[in-house]
Amino acid sequence: MKPKVSIIMGSTSDLPVMEKAANVLNDFKVPFEMHALSAHRTPAEVEAFARNAGARGIEVIIAGAGMAAHLPGVIAAMTPLPVIGVPINASLDGMDALLAIAQMPPGIPVAATAINGAMNAAILAVQILAVGDPSLKEEVTRFKESLKGKIVEANKELSTITYPYKTN
Repeated sequence: MKPKVSIIMGSTSDLPVMEKAANVLNDFKVPFEMHALSAHRTPAEVEAFARNAGARGIEVIIAGAGMAAHLPGVIAAMTPLPVIGVPINASLDGMDALLAIAQMPPGIPVAATAINGAMNAAILAVQILAVGDPSLKEEVTRFKESLKGKIVEANKELSTITYPYKTN
């Protein structure tokens, strides 16, 4: 089994957030790998990873980083593969990481999720892969449809809550 998605994090302290991406990929049966790489502490390893990812069969990269959050952008600068950045709430409520990931210069795009949004990063990665995989596209469609059921059930629960001035 060869990985199609690579989950990269600046350090293993990001694992509690990034494992949500791993869980989604696992649920969709998408082969993936996980690595800790630091744009600041292991720049040569980041460059080697980014330049060789496509040749190894990686199709999408999910990169989580906190604070200065340069990791997704540095990777995106060195690969033609799509990079999805996950800003990690490590300081300043994650706003520093969000801005570092979202404010990339022209020509070096990085898709940005919400702060700690690793689950959505993995769903987006699966959707990207599904463009060329009809069976995976069906799985994504089923997943999206299942989200509607959750709201229907939530409304049923809300209908049982009463207040003197609640009208529904």
